[in-house]
Amino acid sequence: MANLIVVHPTFESHWPFVADDLLTGWGHSATHLLRLAADERRPLGQLVDDGTAVTRLITLGVAVTVDCLARFPALREAAFCPSYGRERLADAVVAAAEQRSIHLYHQRSEGFWGQSVAEFALALTLCALRQIPQNYHAMLTSHEPWQRYQPSRNRGPGTLGAQFSDDLAFTNGTIAGKRARIVGAGNIGSRYASFVHMLGANVATWDPYAPDPAFHRAGSRREYHLDRLVQDAEIFAPMVPLTESTRGVVTATHIDALPKGCLVVLATRANICDMAALRRRVLADELALAADVFDVEPVPLDDPLLGRHNVVHTPHLAGRTRDSNRQWAAELLAQFSPST
Repeated sequence: MANLIVVHPTFESHWPFVADDLLTGWGHSATHLLRLAADERRPLGQLVDDGTAVTRLITLGVAVTVDCLARFPALREAAFCPSYGRERLADAVVAAAEQRSIHLYHQRSEGFWGQSVAEFALALTLCALRQIPQNYHAMLTSHEPWQRYQPSRNRGPGTLGAQFSDDLAFTNGTIAGKRARIVGAGNIGSRYASFVHMLGANVATWDPYAPDPAFHRAGSRREYHLDRLVQDAEIFAPMVPLTESTRGVVTATHIDALPKGCLVVLATRANICDMAALRRRVLADELALAADVFDVEPVPLDDPLLGRHNVVHTPHLAGRTRDSNRQWAAELLAQFSPST
């Protein structure tokens, strides 16, 4: 047994398929996969009877101590991944591994789900522009949506005509030609920018920390001032992770500066915005909203945002795909030396 993977159910509840993909990547014949019971709380060293032959090790949601390393005298490479991928490995474990020249690996970024979130954000955008969820729901209870096919709907200049269902009070129609304004040029923001740029949008992005190539590759103009970014937005997409420095980075002043009718797309974290201000303007029919994330989750069933004509909503689904979890495993394995 040269390779060992140990996984706890608390990890797999967030990251299904990952352990099996790791097993496939290393090869079933050369790797042992140990799945633990849900109530298992013992550290790694008490879970493995004989670790003397293990040279490469991955733990997923399993506690690791300095004493655990002594059970693996031949260990050369390891990745100790916490239950949700955010906790830090104890400094003493890192020091002990360095003393034994064990190479430790970790996920270097959140790029593994960047594609899934960015594609989902694009879908939210399209759904909001064309009122797709609203029309789907209306078809379940009425033939009224079909009346939009009738030429009689066209009753003069400025009115809706046959097959026309867009809401003229808000940004509508095609992405092409729209002014898309994005906060964040990272894994998600830059992908979303490239998608809407490809579809013909005029794209500008604010991110004071991103290098110039992040804007160039996405087909986005770099905007140096967030105050200016919001002034002419038809589609506004704040797309940064939620940290202490980004919480509320889009202030009430920024929200109030968005032009009436602007579509706001939320696909990373809601609280990077002043949500009280955003809710106020959406409920006043001044802005449209397409959101996968909210300030309160799960959203209460009596929340006034739900079911509105100017809101498209989904329950925090954007990042979780089979493909993103497969990418998680691939990016971790890529750091290990090729097996000889």
